[in-house]
Amino acid sequence: MAWLSRQGRYERRRVLVHLALGLAGFASASAAAPAAAPAQPLIWAFGDSLAAGYGLPPAQGFTAQLQTALRRQGIAATVANGGVAGDTAAQGRARLRWGLRGLKRTPDLVIVELGANDMLRGLPVAQARANLDQILTELQRRRIPVLLAGMRSAPNLGPDYARAFDGMYPTLARTHRVPLYPFFLDGVAGQRSLIQRDGLHPNAQGVSIVVGRILPSVRQALS
Repeated sequence: MAWLSRQGRYERRRVLVHLALGLAGFASASAAAPAAAPAQPLIWAFGDSLAAGYGLPPAQGFTAQLQTALRRQGIAATVANGGVAGDTAAQGRARLRWGLRGLKRTPDLVIVELGANDMLRGLPVAQARANLDQILTELQRRRIPVLLAGMRSAPNLGPDYARAFDGMYPTLARTHRVPLYPFFLDGVAGQRSLIQRDGLHPNAQGVSIVVGRILPSVRQALS
């Protein structure tokens, strides 16, 4: 019986050793397991009626079409609509912080598309530039990547205004060292078949062209 007792103790020790080794192996495997995949990128299109998709069904607006285009290229991004029709750069600056809070998480990229309404109202370029500068400064303070989308002046405002306004975006991009997409409406402006009846906003086909042209810049800014 003593021998059986010793044998029982031996068997119990052997089981405990195997259990310990098994747990150690499990811990090693857990440590070596790859980290969970990061959340899908969040892009915030922060701008005016052009970003908002003015005059179009939601599925045909800029943010929806950009999201679809990115996903077709294998980028599972969500593009949040931060456009407010009629906003000037000053109005955009005023709502920047609470707009970011409303996203619930920090975006991986902000497309800043503002200034067109400043130009259409003939507001001083220095005023628009100062407000855009503050927007970019705040985003960089938060370490949020930015793609700055430029606009061009209407010809009826004269050459001096056009020179100052058109030069504002490259200057801001250089100052803040952010990528610049020079003209948001590239390929669409002046094309009546691509513009809504108001003569200002792109129709669904026009938005598709805008998205196709800005897409490489968005992808590069995300990387």
